[in-house]
Amino acid sequence: MRVKGGTVRHANRKRILKRAEGYFGSRHKLYKTAKEAVMKADANAFKGRKERKQDFRKLWIRRISAACKEEGISYSRFMYGLKLANIALNRKMLSEIAGTSKESFHNLVVTANEAIASASK
Repeated sequence: MRVKGGTVRHANRKRILKRAEGYFGSRHKLYKTAKEAVMKADANAFKGRKERKQDFRKLWIRRISAACKEEGISYSRFMYGLKLANIALNRKMLSEIAGTSKESFHNLVVTANEAIASASK
């Protein structure tokens, strides 16, 4: 006697079609196109989770850079000065400080400038 696997196969198809609900045209009706669409959506979602991290880092750097320009220092020199001063703040926190507390950010810039000046002597 052979095993046909009808219930398992039906459940798998049903699961794929359920995930493809709301897709356009045959992508939510036909199993083959639905499967392809769901696989592509999963691949894009995976890629998107990686890109989101890159996008946020870029945003934080832009915010810090804009705040640095207001203080009259470049982003790279500011980060170098913080490294010399042994201030270990990540870019997310620096961008928050730059956006919410201007005087705290100014103090960080002053500290970075002093560290650069003392290192060049």
